[in-house]
Amino acid sequence: MKAKGLAPLRIGPWSVFPPVVAAPMAGVTDKPFRTVLKEHRCPLVYTEMISDKALTYANRNTMEILDITGEARPIAVQIFGSEPAVMAEAARIVEAAGASIIDINMGCPAPKIVRNGEGACLLKTPDLAVDIAEAVVRAVQVPVTVKMRIGWSSGRIVAPELAPRLEAVGVQALTVHGRTREMFYSGQADWSVIAETVRQVSIPVIGNGDVWEPDDALRMLVETGCAAVMIGRGCMGNPWIFSRLVHWAETGEMPPPPSPEERINQALLHLEHIVALKGEERGVREMRGHLSWYLKGIRGASRLRAEINQAPDRESVVRLLTEHREQVRGQ
Repeated sequence: MKAKGLAPLRIGPWSVFPPVVAAPMAGVTDKPFRTVLKEHRCPLVYTEMISDKALTYANRNTMEILDITGEARPIAVQIFGSEPAVMAEAARIVEAAGASIIDINMGCPAPKIVRNGEGACLLKTPDLAVDIAEAVVRAVQVPVTVKMRIGWSSGRIVAPELAPRLEAVGVQALTVHGRTREMFYSGQADWSVIAETVRQVSIPVIGNGDVWEPDDALRMLVETGCAAVMIGRGCMGNPWIFSRLVHWAETGEMPPPPSPEERINQALLHLEHIVALKGEERGVREMRGHLSWYLKGIRGASRLRAEINQAPDRESVVRLLTEHREQVRGQ
């Protein structure tokens, strides 16, 4: 694929170029990480998924997740639930908070979500899924999108049939993860079902699943005909996947992957973002997961991770990372 052939993703008034976006991920795409992604020129980011009921109760932790003040637009806020009226009310709250786009979660496979008839469980109740989408579309003025999986199981592939129904009630874009709910995150994403879904609708379809490197994103665009690519686990500890794709789109040249030294430098910057927003104790604790992703594959990472997990404060983490950076410099 050539950079000149790349077209922007269009959702309502928003033009997203290049057409690559960061997935909503619970416990990952918080405000500090969204800041990192924007620093790496990711053109569209999503919040973590937010419960509709928690929004209507104005739950304190939930309102923290919804805090998108001061962030560059566009930004999408993802909500989940199983009752059309409650989802509509939640959507109005999210719109008032400044969301550029409201996304409905129809793909989360977590048992605690599915047990409540939410997330991927909606793939088993397509009529309810459509009712929810219609209620949300009617409740707000901003564009409404849906993120779903290809189906509940290998015997219940529903995305190609459900997609036109969602389009008919006003959904303006769809993200399709090429796995079923029963697969969770195992096995290989089936891009052919994404391609089939693309053929069934005129609205943009965003492909998702097994995009680990820039070349995977470009291959997905070609093989599925999707309008854009959503990157989830592939950007954890690897925000460069976006800056590299942006550089390629602008110049036709793909930059090399980051060096171990660059990865540690980015981890240090991310640590500063998270501590500044959440305080030292909480920030250091929550940063441990991100650090394991930043350090993956770096020589001595296993020992370093173990030491960081015991580090009591920011200063100790900075010292450990700085010392290790000197050891791997030039690799």
